[in-house]
Amino acid sequence: MGYTVKIKNIHSVTHNVKQFTTSKPEGYTFEPGQATEVAINKEGWKEEKRPFTFTSLPDEEDLQFTIKSYRDHDGVTNELDGLVEGDELIIDDAWGAIHYKGTGTFIAGGAGITPFIAIFKQLEKEGKLNGNKLIFSNKKQEDVILESYFQELLGNNFTSTLTDEKVDGHLNETIGMEFLKRNVDSFSQNFYVCGPDQMVKDISEYLKMLGAKPDGITFEK
Repeated sequence: MGYTVKIKNIHSVTHNVKQFTTSKPEGYTFEPGQATEVAINKEGWKEEKRPFTFTSLPDEEDLQFTIKSYRDHDGVTNELDGLVEGDELIIDDAWGAIHYKGTGTFIAGGAGITPFIAIFKQLEKEGKLNGNKLIFSNKKQEDVILESYFQELLGNNFTSTLTDEKVDGHLNETIGMEFLKRNVDSFSQNFYVCGPDQMVKDISEYLKMLGAKPDGITFEK
């Protein structure tokens, strides 16, 4: 089922990430953490569907997507980067395996943070943030999506690590076994992992080796 939605607002978040606020079809529903297939309502692009996560909450009047643009190749995100208010997108029904199952540690790489944005917004709204932690890996500080939001929201429960540069307030290493041993206090909790495929695969394996239950690890299959 396809729905046409109009872009109402575009806001830059980082040097290559924008938040697109669109109209919302009547009766449209999703859970925080879910995604949909998105296409651009222009000739030549209507069949080019890509998955993007909702970063708004289900009960909000509008929909919001937080999208990283890859400007080095002529694909959908590069085309999205050039859209303006008033342009239209085509979306499908919502889908996705990532949803909140209880207090735990969220581990994200780059644009893999997007499913967690709506989940943390919902937890904040419901007063259930306590005990939840976020570990967020990026190449450089300029790549960190909503850094100040997460710092303010989570305080000491927010850990940012940069793989390509050293900056005060951030760790400077990849998320491997030793990193997890030092930065996770219990492996019997829930884990939520989202990022590049290889990262998700590796971290899920590390967590299992460190004692996490396979059904306690949530990721997009």
